[in-house]
Amino acid sequence: MRLRLVPQNTNIDFFRFWKVFAGLSVLAMAASVVLFFTVGLNFGIDFLGGTTIRTASVQTVDVGAYRQALAPLNLGDVSITEVFDAAASAGQHVSQIRIQEQGGDESITPEVIAQIEAALQTFDPSITFPSVESVGPKVSGELVQVAVLSVVLAIAACLIYIWLRFEWQFSVGAVLSLVHDVTLTIGVFCMLQIRFDLTIIAALLTIIGYSLNDTVVVFDRVRENLRRFKKMELRDVLNLSINETLSRTTMTSFTTLIALIAMFTLGGDVIRGFVFAMIWGIVVGTYSSIFIASTIVLKLGVKRDWSKPSAGAGTQYANIDA
Repeated sequence: MRLRLVPQNTNIDFFRFWKVFAGLSVLAMAASVVLFFTVGLNFGIDFLGGTTIRTASVQTVDVGAYRQALAPLNLGDVSITEVFDAAASAGQHVSQIRIQEQGGDESITPEVIAQIEAALQTFDPSITFPSVESVGPKVSGELVQVAVLSVVLAIAACLIYIWLRFEWQFSVGAVLSLVHDVTLTIGVFCMLQIRFDLTIIAALLTIIGYSLNDTVVVFDRVRENLRRFKKMELRDVLNLSINETLSRTTMTSFTTLIALIAMFTLGGDVIRGFVFAMIWGIVVGTYSSIFIASTIVLKLGVKRDWSKPSAGAGTQYANIDA
């Protein structure tokens, strides 16, 4: 007897309460926009600016111990990573410590730097500090522009890809669902005030790819069924296609969430924001692929003259057991 996450031959009407789901999504997106302009994001060092301190030591870099040594100084957002430095001497371990701006100053004062060095030398007397650099607001502003541009270009590329692969109605549905996912993710980060840095931008781009993949699988099956059932109502074709791919969607999301929840629980503070964004993105991305993208296609309608065979359809894994 095999365990199934989704019963075989499901027949769920996903459009029965489409007005409710659409209304909730619109309200959630509006709330996210309001939160963005009123509360705002809790930007990290990448976007606010700060100071970067490079350390070198014969001892192995212990990120937890470094963080514990700096905790009494109340420096705010501190990022500590071990890095490779080709200029470092043999046997030396190099780390990069990034500290947010202090009290609106572009760089931290020499007194604070001295306190940081003393705190780390208490833990490791052999540690040295080869360089101290500041990241000003101009550089941070450029990073914000590049981050926004990268997300916009990713969504635009998805728009063109879906348009060429399917029809423009599918393209609009897929892209609006991506905008829905990104907007809600930013809204959650505004509401919870989780640190927003370049790793979260990476998570947003990953969410776009994940959600798009899920949507394409459903749309591929829709295209197949439109050829197969030429007289079936579009609503019924969409329902049939979503039900046929539901096992694949559930299994993919479930197995990915298992790994992400383990990382969120055991991974520590350094990657917690990134993992949270991924968890939220998978949940909302799965929801939008089923309830948002398909609903938009239903309302826009699609042509029913599919004369070409579906040899290029990529749904051979859509019916896996789940």
